[in-house]
Amino acid sequence: MVKVLITGCHGQVGSCLVKQLQSCPDIEFLAVDRNALDITSEQDVIKIVNAFLPNIIINAAAHTAVDKAENEVELSYAINRDGPKYLAQSAEKVGAAILHISTDYVFAGDKNGLYRESDLVNPKGVYGESKLAGEEAVINTCSRHIILRTAWVFGEDGNNFVKTMLRLAQQRDSLGIVADQFGGPTYAGDIAAVLINIAKIITDSKNIFNSDDYGIYHFSGMPHVSWCEFAQVIFDKAVEQKVLVKSPDVKRIKTEEYPTPAKRPANSKLNTQRITTVFNIPASDWQSALNHLSNYA
Repeated sequence: MVKVLITGCHGQVGSCLVKQLQSCPDIEFLAVDRNALDITSEQDVIKIVNAFLPNIIINAAAHTAVDKAENEVELSYAINRDGPKYLAQSAEKVGAAILHISTDYVFAGDKNGLYRESDLVNPKGVYGESKLAGEEAVINTCSRHIILRTAWVFGEDGNNFVKTMLRLAQQRDSLGIVADQFGGPTYAGDIAAVLINIAKIITDSKNIFNSDDYGIYHFSGMPHVSWCEFAQVIFDKAVEQKVLVKSPDVKRIKTEEYPTPAKRPANSKLNTQRITTVFNIPASDWQSALNHLSNYA
């Protein structure tokens, strides 16, 4: 029986992990939120890990409020760097592997083309800097690690772009949406499925998992679009599904017309070829994930 510890179980990805693992009879899992486990407390992490003795730790906990992070620097680093470090240390001590979710924000976003795992990292804000520090902590602390960088996450649980667009579309006749930032929207349920798939591969005694295949992987949605294009697809599908009576007029705006405390990457397009080659996992099909928008209400 494979034992999996999940942190951040009420977040977008964490809640999907719990739902999907409930139908995996060969996996015993312990799902904890911040009340059950404060990952910023080294002693609390050691206590939980030593009591449960997992084969896999999936860290879905993070401080993801990108704009708030600019002012909540200590909190961002505590959750995004120190927490992963303590989890990775404990994983190493009990012989477990750690699967850790990271972000496109580790890149500057000024590259032409798609970002590969080996490309230069250069975050432009506290959120990205703290997430990069978390990646480095995991890599340096646990020999068996998978870091899954993703982007533009959305799902039925938590706050996200899809929910915001559906809400605003019911309140306004027109919306200005940023059209000069590009990325791959990624369904939280697909991220959860990928993490479970990788966990099974790593722990399958019949499968010889090459130690060289540990490391960083990119996983996000295809095709790549702008926020404006993403919004239009959401509205079109919502009207088609009768979630919205009509689509608002979508106006293309530039990033400088919608100023935010934290700088957003202009290019969040991730190359997902490595995860396809090693694990036979295709990119997230974000458009099909929008086929049941009534679940996002």
